[in-house]
Amino acid sequence: MGGIVVIGSLNMDLVVRAEHMPAPGETVRGQGFRTVPGGKGANQAAAIALLGGQVAMVGRVGYDAFGPRLIENMAAKGVNTQHIIVDQDVATGIAMIIVDAAGENSIVIASGANGRVSPRDIDACDDLLRQSRYLVLQFEIPLETVAYAIEKAARYGLQVILNPAPATTFPREMLKGVHYLVPNETEAQLLTGQAVHDLPSAERTARLLHEQGARVVIITLGEKGALAVTDQEIFHIAAPKVNVVDTTAAGDAFIGGLVVGLSQGLPLKEAARYAVCAGSLAVTRFGAQTSLPSADEVRSLYSRCSCFSKHHKA
Repeated sequence: MGGIVVIGSLNMDLVVRAEHMPAPGETVRGQGFRTVPGGKGANQAAAIALLGGQVAMVGRVGYDAFGPRLIENMAAKGVNTQHIIVDQDVATGIAMIIVDAAGENSIVIASGANGRVSPRDIDACDDLLRQSRYLVLQFEIPLETVAYAIEKAARYGLQVILNPAPATTFPREMLKGVHYLVPNETEAQLLTGQAVHDLPSAERTARLLHEQGARVVIITLGEKGALAVTDQEIFHIAAPKVNVVDTTAAGDAFIGGLVVGLSQGLPLKEAARYAVCAGSLAVTRFGAQTSLPSADEVRSLYSRCSCFSKHHKA
């Protein structure tokens, strides 16, 4: 199993449930307010650790009450936290999340310390990167830092998994250093300008992103599972039927399952099936890191669930 490094965001999620999302100017009653450790980078690192991966987190928190809680939470889940910096001059990042009665969510992010993760932070963990095999990235830290990390990963021979969330414009040359590009439907649409609403449109969009340089493109499709495009083949993995409580961090659980599966030597299709099982379990529970499944839970569903749909050569 190769070592895994996640460079990304750590947030405190401020979560409230409501019957429906408020319209502009509307006030709705909420219930069940909670503070839950989150941030896409931290979620993915926690998911990897809970699934048995050897993972280190690189990022920043602020000098406030939330920062120590986030670091302690990461350590408790088995994540190496030695490369998380406490920034004295800025607040910890937060995400305000509304979850409706159907389990769908809307999120507003204030980056805080995440916006100060810099190329110098990447240089400071050179030894860690040299000893690792996989690098996981997202877009909740500055784009220049993500680009610098991809360049350094190429220098050191790491395989890069990029979750382009939240979707933003970026130089397409970056994709040439990405081994696995994993957007959801909305992100894939924003990156390409192509609507994604069913499997054929997902395949067209994934092909386009693949042509732009990413070696493997996997579009996560919520309850429809995931669709992958590689040089050799295209395949769809259906998701098992589950009771949806909250979709927060389902994509992060998918990333965790994919990276752990690959690091344990699973072929891509099996790693993607394992990832679909992880993401499916995450939606059955409330919150971000509180919803992430254990290795035993994912293995159990993985062993019971035959998720393959049709696949064909690219």
